[in-house]
Amino acid sequence: MKFSYRLAYYLGGLLLGTVFVVYFLGAKAESRNVSFCYLPNCRVLQDLRSKPLEISDSAKVILNENWATIEDVKKCMEFGDVDFSISNKPFKSGKIYFIEGKNTKGEPIIVSMINYNDKVILNNIKKE
Repeated sequence: MKFSYRLAYYLGGLLLGTVFVVYFLGAKAESRNVSFCYLPNCRVLQDLRSKPLEISDSAKVILNENWATIEDVKKCMEFGDVDFSISNKPFKSGKIYFIEGKNTKGEPIIVSMINYNDKVILNNIKKE
């Protein structure tokens, strides 16, 4: 068999195998609601979103001032950037994380959250 035929068979099989893996395994991941987060920022935010959120008294006072809402906090938990230089430190038997994001007016805010094994507490919200 000529090399060109072998190469054509090889590339055809490789193409079919790739289509199979992408289509079927991708559909399986979507049906099970599986996401692939490998970067540290993505993993931390996914862990924070997966736990129930509680709001501290100081955060409630800030939320009542109406320059930041709970929706802003949720958007920060989804699209924000974790500042690892000051985050991931032990704090009150949990770990504290500082997430940089924006409120609905486009102003930069910093959300501090305490991550426990079973819950997340919104500790504070600051304007940057």
